[in-house]
Amino acid sequence: MDFDPKDLIKEIEFNVRQRDKIKAGVVLSYLSKLDKEHRTQVYRILASGNPEFSLPFFIEFLQKDPSLINDSDFKTAFLELVFADPHLFGEMLVNGVEPRTVLIKFAGETRLPEFVDYLIEILTSSQDEEVLESAILALGQIGDPEATTPVSEFLYSNNRRLMLAAVKALGQIGSPTAIKRLSEKMGQDPNLDILILDIFANIQDSLSLSKLNEALSSHYAHLRNYAKNKLVKIGSKAVPFLIENLTYDDPDLLIHTLNVLGEIGDPAAVTPIRKLLNSHPLNANVRFAAYEALGMLPVEKGAYTLAAGLTDHDEHVRVAAVSAVEHNINPILVAGIRNMVKEENEETKKIVEAVLTAQAKDLFLNLLEEESFQKIAIDFLKNKAPSDVRDFYCDLLRKYGYADLVDKIKSKEKDKPRPIALAVDDSKMILSLYKSKLFELGFEPVLFPNPKKAVEWLKKNKPNIMFTDLNMPEMTGIELTAETRKIYSKNELPIIMVTTQNEATDNEAALKAGVSDILYKPFTTEDLEKKIKEFLS
Repeated sequence: MDFDPKDLIKEIEFNVRQRDKIKAGVVLSYLSKLDKEHRTQVYRILASGNPEFSLPFFIEFLQKDPSLINDSDFKTAFLELVFADPHLFGEMLVNGVEPRTVLIKFAGETRLPEFVDYLIEILTSSQDEEVLESAILALGQIGDPEATTPVSEFLYSNNRRLMLAAVKALGQIGSPTAIKRLSEKMGQDPNLDILILDIFANIQDSLSLSKLNEALSSHYAHLRNYAKNKLVKIGSKAVPFLIENLTYDDPDLLIHTLNVLGEIGDPAAVTPIRKLLNSHPLNANVRFAAYEALGMLPVEKGAYTLAAGLTDHDEHVRVAAVSAVEHNINPILVAGIRNMVKEENEETKKIVEAVLTAQAKDLFLNLLEEESFQKIAIDFLKNKAPSDVRDFYCDLLRKYGYADLVDKIKSKEKDKPRPIALAVDDSKMILSLYKSKLFELGFEPVLFPNPKKAVEWLKKNKPNIMFTDLNMPEMTGIELTAETRKIYSKNELPIIMVTTQNEATDNEAALKAGVSDILYKPFTTEDLEKKIKEFLS
């Protein structure tokens, strides 16, 4: 180095005071030859000067080396000048001073509202994709609601890059109008919809939670499932919106809402769910979902509601009610149910089979001394129960001193090999029903609550027939079917979609994915037998 850095520092100090741009430019041409410490001193001296004098030099530095924007010392000095005269910098942005995208991004990082008008002007005057994207994102970082309308216009751009930038920016702005614009965009692009739901879940204000809740009524399975997962993660904060859903007469919305309330587990949901059940919903799937939710919640008062479910005319509902009783079992509840099974009749038989199907250990043991219950239970376990269920209860009886009953249940004949029926459903109660019904129809049931694990099993195993739910977390039944069809064709494996709702959009997507047929819940043994004969005869 053929000069003393201290002399250069003194010279640039003098040039800044005198506002001598020509001499300052000459001196600054040696900047690259300085070490970091002395360069930082130069930045600080320039930052102390008049913005009209000093700011152009910082722009020149960036034109030569855009990566300087990542240098903290350079950035701090640059910020001081920009804050000192934001309108000067704003005019530079509009006039297209290079490196333009670097400078626009920098404007966004400052979060100064003074830049909003300049950035909006860029949106209306530029045709450059990268410049437009940078301006949209910068407006999002600043977060001024004034930018909502001009940014919203890019939601309907033919350019996906700009559309995604607009979604992100509106999410950062987060104003009521921005949230409304995002919600209006939903339903056209699955990936975009997911991004918007993520934004609602992150903002979590009243409007965002309301819009996230509305997604439970979507015609698209992927949106419903994603919204359900997000609401569960949000937890108690979402409960008031979900409880409001219980006042509507929309079975699908009620079912999805009850699923979420059960997963959240907030006790505040107990009374509204009990109230719903006391109104005697006509749709069995709603009653099932209500009892399933109560099985995940602490029902300290009004337990009679749970016992009432044991006499429901639908088997699915009875099993769900048993599980709820098992979760909330207490002496008073047990005493009431004992009275319900004292007589050996058809109603008692239905209750007993529901208890055994749900594998309700505590309720089973509490009712076992009732003669009618015991007689029906032994007959069911001996003649109708799958081998693993029979073994479960035999082990239970031995453990609690009822070994004499095991001999009445255990069959001396070995179970013969059976054709395999695969069932995938995130509800353990529905899987329990599949197990008993498919076994009764002569099949060996293979059950998965997790569709991704079912796919892994299918890669190594081929069932004779497959049943899958539609609405499942992580992977919908439609997605599961599409993955399964990569392994087995329609001719090789019939797949029956089993769902609570008859949605034209979902049905079309399911058939396109490769579903062989669609069956609606609640299903009976006869329903399953009919489908099985249709495809395996």
